[in-house]
Amino acid sequence: MAEIVRPLMPADETPPEPNAARPPDGAGHEPLWRDALGRCLRSLRHERGETLIETARRAGVSPQYLSEIERGVKEPSSEMIAAVAGALDVTLADLTLAVGTSLSGAPARAAAPAGHTAYALAA
Repeated sequence: MAEIVRPLMPADETPPEPNAARPPDGAGHEPLWRDALGRCLRSLRHERGETLIETARRAGVSPQYLSEIERGVKEPSSEMIAAVAGALDVTLADLTLAVGTSLSGAPARAAAPAGHTAYALAA
């Protein structure tokens, strides 16, 4: 039977909790997917001039859950991401591209409306 080997941590350091508060971006830590996703979704919602309640209702989720997604507190399933993207009239491809662009450090742009899919190709 294989033994799981964990990296040693200094005695005075405890491992972080999975949902523990993280330092803000720019504090020497790479941003998480859920943080970038939340920022993109909030930006799209604000561009549409919508409240959490309006977008959440169309997506079929509670406003509280949508707020947690936007704040990077929840790690939503792909089905939830698709529902919120649909409520905001963007495709998963466009949303994924916008999140990836924001994570890569390139200037972020808002996801394009559905039907205007852009593809990023690796060289």
